[in-house]
Amino acid sequence: MTDTPDNTIVYGTKDVLISLCNSVTRVLSVATQGTVRYSGMVQRIGKTCLKPDIGCFVLFNGGFSGLVVINFSAAAAMEIYQSYLLSMGMSESDLAPAYTSDEVANVMGELMNQVVGDFTSAIQRELQTRITQNQPKMLVLNQQVVLSVDANLDQPEARRVTFYTARNNIFYLELAIDRTQFIKLYDFEPQEAPDPDSLMTQAASQHQAAAPQTGNGGSDMDDLLRSLGM
Repeated sequence: MTDTPDNTIVYGTKDVLISLCNSVTRVLSVATQGTVRYSGMVQRIGKTCLKPDIGCFVLFNGGFSGLVVINFSAAAAMEIYQSYLLSMGMSESDLAPAYTSDEVANVMGELMNQVVGDFTSAIQRELQTRITQNQPKMLVLNQQVVLSVDANLDQPEARRVTFYTARNNIFYLELAIDRTQFIKLYDFEPQEAPDPDSLMTQAASQHQAAAPQTGNGGSDMDDLLRSLGM
């Protein structure tokens, strides 16, 4: 957030990125009952990519257009998955043994959906605009597959931020949005933020009520390729 010479408050890419990073840390910290933090430095990048080991992407439209990609290392994904379910009262013996399990992808997808919900709520409160998004879907990618995901952006700005879990495992968030500015016309009080604990309780109830799903081969990859128009 910056001030112009006439003291007009302007929100830009940096402010949107900070809001998104805060949603990631807020939701995942509550979910894992640990501290998730992000680096004080941000990288300018030329494009966003899905990379190994497991990640997801979300497209935004509405008040502004954008793309968010989150790439987890196997260790970071397993730490978040295990900490979340253990905090819900599940026993360690009931947990999936590897990040390639459908159960891990499903749980991480739930958490990413909570992150997206928190972020869109923050945008509505802070910028008084609405954005809609697709459903995040976690995909396990092997070491040889790197998929570039392109959004329809006229003047894209792309950034990458490094995140750290409570055990210092690393994951990365990448954001690409149209170059834009929101100029504050008059003072207003942002609406009250939703309680992350309530979000987690709701997510836990949905997870426990969900029926077990069986593997369906390459359907996740097929869905991704269809969403990219391939």
